[in-house]
Amino acid sequence: MNTIKFEKRNTLVVAHRGLSGIEAENTNAAFVAAGNRSYYGIETDIHRTVDGHFVINHDGNLKRIAGDEICVEEATLEELEKIVLFDKDGTKNRLDLRPCTLQNYISICKKYEKHCVLELKSDFTIEETEKFISIISELEYLHNVTFISFNYENLIKVRNILPNQSIQYLFWDVTNEVVSNLKRDKIDADVHYPRLTKENIQMLHDAGIKVNCWTVDNKDDAERLATWGIDFITSNILE
Repeated sequence: MNTIKFEKRNTLVVAHRGLSGIEAENTNAAFVAAGNRSYYGIETDIHRTVDGHFVINHDGNLKRIAGDEICVEEATLEELEKIVLFDKDGTKNRLDLRPCTLQNYISICKKYEKHCVLELKSDFTIEETEKFISIISELEYLHNVTFISFNYENLIKVRNILPNQSIQYLFWDVTNEVVSNLKRDKIDADVHYPRLTKENIQMLHDAGIKVNCWTVDNKDDAERLATWGIDFITSNILE
């Protein structure tokens, strides 16, 4: 199995949860698979653990990806790192498929020179926000990170610490109110792709806002968005 190529024009493509169409999502394997291909960026998700670490995982628990009823935010990093995740075929025969840390993800992106698109899943405090920013800064890769979240307050905390950082707000519908808020706070857009039109992409661009979208796995949809001038497409399998 390989990626599906499409005519991307000037659009930059981000691998969703790593190359999750081929490897188990949000794992080293998925990040390395994306790193070895032409993707501009690699997207992932972080939660805090009960002992103050930042672990890579989309859901709030491991039920879907490992079969274990373990709440990420109630577990320690040591407990999480012992869990073997399902491979794409549903087996647990690969010991390399385990939850990993923020440091691990950043280090892989840095090695392959990929842009990090980091979704903030927990409701992070100011102190926690400062901590994960410090971790990335110590790895000397903060300049190559975009923070994204459905939680606008998470993004405002990042913006207050990093006035010029790349930030994108995840949302569904393009409205005048949302556009006004994004313009005011210097935050770009990350929109559920079926809600996008040529007109509202232009509306966002006219406000000085870059546009990402999620999650596009159909070649025709991606090529239509590219002709509309979208800046980024996030995909599980398209390249």
